Amino acid sequence: YINCKSGALGLPEFGTTFVRSMLDQTKPQTFNDLVIISGLSHGTDVYLGNAETLIKNGTCTLKEVIGCRDDIMVYLIQQGLEEGTAFTIMESVRKGKGLKPDWIEEMKKHDVPQWYIDSCLKIKYMFPKAHAVAYVLSAIRVAWWKLYYPREYYAVYFSTRCDFFDIETLVAGKDAILSRRKEIEMLRENRQSSNKDEGLWDVFEIALEMIDRGFHFSPLNLEKSDANKFILDPDDPSGLLPPFSSVDSLGESVANTVIEARKHGSFLSKEDVIKRTKLNNSHIKQLTKMGVFDGMQEENQLSLF
Repeated sequence: YINCKSGALGLPEFGTTFVRSMLDQTKPQTFNDLVIISGLSHGTDVYLGNAETLIKNGTCTLKEVIGCRDDIMVYLIQQGLEEGTAFTIMESVRKGKGLKPDWIEEMKKHDVPQWYIDSCLKIKYMFPKAHAVAYVLSAIRVAWWKLYYPREYYAVYFSTRCDFFDIETLVAGKDAILSRRKEIEMLRENRQSSNKDEGLWDVFEIALEMIDRGFHFSPLNLEKSDANKFILDPDDPSGLLPPFSSVDSLGESVANTVIEARKHGSFLSKEDVIKRTKLNNSHIKQLTKMGVFDGMQEENQLSLF
C-alpha cells in the first residue's frame, strides 16, 4: 500500500514518487550510481525518453548513460577528443543546443557510439555533478539516521517536514490511516482533493512505513507532549509523542502557554487548564474528544488536608 521497495521515502531528493520509481528501475549499487540518478532526475529530457529507454533496452547500463554535464566532457576526453572540443560539446549539450555536424563527425571518428550521440541530441538541460554529489551526500546522511536510529528519524521528520496533520487518525493507527487514504483517493478521482488532502497523503505514507517498522504514535499527553516537536515517548520505547501544535488550529504560541503553565506545577483539573493556558473552547473540545483529559476532574477540588 505504500509501494516503496527502496526505503527512500522521506529522503531529500530521493523520496519523490518519480525518483523512487527510478531507483526501482535502475537498482543502484554504489555512491556513483546515486550521483548519476540525481543528475538524471534533475535534468530535462535526460531520463524519460532517453536514458530510461537505453537502460530498459539493454543498449547501455546505468554507469554508461549521461547523468551529469561533466560526464560528457570526461567521456569525450577519454575517447581521445581534444579537451577544448570536449568542453565546448558539453556546454552546448547541457544548454539544450545539441551538436554541430562537425562535432558529430569528430565523435564518430573517436568511436563514440550512435546511441550516445542520439542521447546528446535529445538533452535540453543537464545538472552539474558537484551539485548532484552534494544532494547525494545529504540523502546518505539522512538515510543513515533512518536506518540506525529510526524512531529519532521519524520524530525529526514529522517535526520538520510536514505541514498538515490529522493527529486523531495517526494515533488511531494503521487501519484508520488506510481508511483515510481511501477517502483521499476517492476525492482525487473526482478531482475534489484539497491542498491539505494532498499534504496528508504524503504524511500518511511515511506514517504507514513507520508503523510497519514497529513504531506508533502515542496519544497526546497533557504533561509530556512538546509544544511543536514530535518527541520520543519516555514511557513507550516504540512510541512517538505528538506535539500540541499538531492539533488542528492550535498554533505554536497557544501550545507554548501549556508548556509554560506546566513548569509551575501539574494541572489539577480541566478548569485549571483553561485558567492557566490560552486554549480556547474549540481546543478544549478537540482535546477532550482525543482523551487528553481522561481521568481528570472538571473543576478544582478544595483539599482540607
